[in-house]
Amino acid sequence: MKILISGASIAGPALARWLGRNGFDVTVVEKAASLRPGGQAVDFKGRTHRNILDRMGILDDVHAHQTAKTDWRLVDARDRVKATVPGEFIGGDVEILRGDLAGILHEHSRADAEYVFGDEIVSLAESESGVDVAFAARPSERFDLVIGADGVHSAVRRLGFGAEEQFIRAHGHYYAVASGEMPLDGLERQSPDGRAIAYGYNEPGRLALLGGQKAPSLFVFRADRPDYDRRDIASQRAFLASAFTGSGWRVPEAIAAGRDADDFYLDVLARTTMTSFTRGRVALVGDAGFANTLGGFGTGLALIGAYVLAGELVASGGDHAAAFAAYDRRMRKPTNIARSGNAGSFLAPPSAWRIRMRDWTFSNRVMYRSMMWLTDVFATDDSIPDYRLR
Repeated sequence: MKILISGASIAGPALARWLGRNGFDVTVVEKAASLRPGGQAVDFKGRTHRNILDRMGILDDVHAHQTAKTDWRLVDARDRVKATVPGEFIGGDVEILRGDLAGILHEHSRADAEYVFGDEIVSLAESESGVDVAFAARPSERFDLVIGADGVHSAVRRLGFGAEEQFIRAHGHYYAVASGEMPLDGLERQSPDGRAIAYGYNEPGRLALLGGQKAPSLFVFRADRPDYDRRDIASQRAFLASAFTGSGWRVPEAIAAGRDADDFYLDVLARTTMTSFTRGRVALVGDAGFANTLGGFGTGLALIGAYVLAGELVASGGDHAAAFAAYDRRMRKPTNIARSGNAGSFLAPPSAWRIRMRDWTFSNRVMYRSMMWLTDVFATDDSIPDYRLR
């Protein structure tokens, strides 16, 4: 069975690894010219994530590339600490830069699939016998199945399911990540117990989090409209700078430092509303089907989705209709988290009062323990079968 996967970040290579080692003919097409380095930190938490990493054979590699535990110190304009967000809350059991994880997954899957970089899908024509795929650069080709693992702005979802607006919900928040020499003179970069420290500064509707060890800085803000071109980095940099005009603390220097970073990235905070991730011979995995930007659990969900989809295809003997139905059914529960919450309002509360209340939750032991318990619940799903995949 020939399967085309669009996207070579996290979900795509994970799925390619499972499918390729279990007898499928897999091609992965990626729009970028090469793997994308850097990016924000992503994390895994709980036994479900750990078991899948272990079954894939990448758990040791992930630990070898993990970032240091990083506490967020939320400060005011005078550098006074108002609250501390522990690394266990934001970094799970193990945290790693997205680019490092993508590199590990590619290394573990490149012998199991053909990778095509610098090309993209431009049209899909499905029939009873397969899907005819047209590409921007290479000749058209027929595949038995097409899988979209191409992110929140998935081209496969648009071509196979419909316009993005039908499946994506945004609340007017945006985020940017960038490295650079951040203006943290005079501030501790490491705690006495060896943890890295990142510093966050809030104003209503805005957050500047200046990165800890190995981590890029993060900027979150609310804007009335997306005044930028998603294909033009210069306009994205200008949009970020405009959103933080007049901001205090060390933010102007941080914006300037991050503006010219090679790994600069900006996008909308969005979440999907989908409860079915398949249609005909097309399926979605990862953020293409169940995104909740900066809401946590997204990378773990991507690996769970890849494992379940591959497992059902193998278990069904290649009967894609049965496999897709089982995939939709099994993923409905773990993807509930992708359809709830609003990370933007949590990270960049809309008022000074909401900022104080958010900070208070990390100072109150009962509230903090409750939040940690909830993260354990959302991250763990013991109903995921052991598919006995190679």
